[in-house]
Amino acid sequence: AVMSWRDMKYGIQAAKDKHEVVMSPTQFAYLDYMQADPITEPKVYASLRLSKSYEFDPIPEGVDPKYIKGGQANLWTEQVYNIRQAEYMTWPRGFAIAESVWSPKEKKNWRNFFARTEQHFERLDIAETKYAPSVYDPIFAAKRTTDGKLLVTLTTEVDDLDIYYSFDNSFPDHFYPKYTEPLVVPIDANTLRVITYRGKKPIGRMMNMPIEELNKRAPIKK
Repeated sequence: AVMSWRDMKYGIQAAKDKHEVVMSPTQFAYLDYMQADPITEPKVYASLRLSKSYEFDPIPEGVDPKYIKGGQANLWTEQVYNIRQAEYMTWPRGFAIAESVWSPKEKKNWRNFFARTEQHFERLDIAETKYAPSVYDPIFAAKRTTDGKLLVTLTTEVDDLDIYYSFDNSFPDHFYPKYTEPLVVPIDANTLRVITYRGKKPIGRMMNMPIEELNKRAPIKK
């Protein structure tokens, strides 16, 4: 069978040429990619979040399913340092790939999947298996306003989370300002700290984003 690693399009073409194919595309199934912001993980050349892995469809439209033998997730270990790191990189994205391969596309539902994933987190805790909590981390996007100010947008993969933040070097909790709209970074700030809550319970990691890093992501155009 043809192993379609680089992109979905190569697997699609192989199937149309009547070759058997195993779909394992980089954009959905490479578990050695980062799954959180680079400030929290060893930097790798690409990112793959849990929600993106869950979008994997091993049988693309326009392809005869009989030529698709299945799908596969890849964990290349050039930058995986030990077995605990391998566990961290595998879970929970392995759940997303498994469901994408085993379940009909029309029965997939992100919210339902994640509710079951959280049940698996409890099992992994009991088994002392390491997994990535990055699905609870805010996603940072930085850009410039028309007058050159640094503007930060925060989003989450999970719907029912609140984000609290600080610019004053203190550590936010649910008594701090809650994120409701893009933030204009104060000119004297050096760190944006954020944390996610579900109700009154902290659920995400305390993330310390250097303003210098945000400036690199949204450089001032000259």
